[in-house]
Amino acid sequence: MRSFGVSQGTWLATMSLALLCSLTGCARPQPSLTLATTTSVANSGLLDVIAGAYQKETGVSVRSHLVGSGRALAMLASREVDVAITHAPDAEAATLRARPAWRYLKIMFNDFVLAGPDADPAGVRHSRSAVEAMQRIAKAGARFISRGDSSGTHEREQALWVAAGMMPQESRLVVAGAGMGATLRIAAEMDAYTLTDRATLMQQGAKIAILFDRDPVLINTYAVSFDGARSSAGEAERFAWWLSDGAGRDAIEQFRVGARRVVAFMPWPRDRPRSRPTDLP
Repeated sequence: MRSFGVSQGTWLATMSLALLCSLTGCARPQPSLTLATTTSVANSGLLDVIAGAYQKETGVSVRSHLVGSGRALAMLASREVDVAITHAPDAEAATLRARPAWRYLKIMFNDFVLAGPDADPAGVRHSRSAVEAMQRIAKAGARFISRGDSSGTHEREQALWVAAGMMPQESRLVVAGAGMGATLRIAAEMDAYTLTDRATLMQQGAKIAILFDRDPVLINTYAVSFDGARSSAGEAERFAWWLSDGAGRDAIEQFRVGARRVVAFMPWPRDRPRSRPTDLP
């Protein structure tokens, strides 16, 4: 019998592989998207919801890196990830100026709150503004826990200290260098004040009280960015528009946190500008 240059062992191996594929399916690797996102999106529980919903609808899995906004933007710039979700308008603006090929879209917002011990030794509850609250903390010599990680929360904290014109003494300013969940735990353990997004605080159930909120300077906006010049831009754009105008928008709107099922994030209003870091809902 003519062998056609194929040994019996090779022929048997090939047939065995073909049989295995027919029984189990030799599918292509599952498509995926790499995302760098803030710890607040993850710690609040929203990330699990949107990643699961996106994979169910599109078949694309979302592989996430949980970092501060500054690091997320850097990872997108170095092409370590395909897309980033951030909440640091100043850092976003600086990055977009340097990278005109990037696409940027506001997708949701919530707010920051000043939290601390229920006894409130600095009298933060009596403040008329967020800036006054920061001044009270500094003047009282109270301990303040800072993220210190170039995150969006850290960016806002620094802006508030600048506006306040003062800061706590160095010995009273503790740098956590950690995500929001860990920072809240440290603040609770040390009876200290901190700045946090409302969603993470409500979800984590930390033993720490909201002492000041509802100031317009505490609005916390989230945006999705991707590099329009990359080969992965098509899938990144699909994900971005899914978040802003597709089923992802519904997932954001319906998401609740804590035992009281509190609204955590609001989708970006459809009638509001959303292509610049300075845009507000």
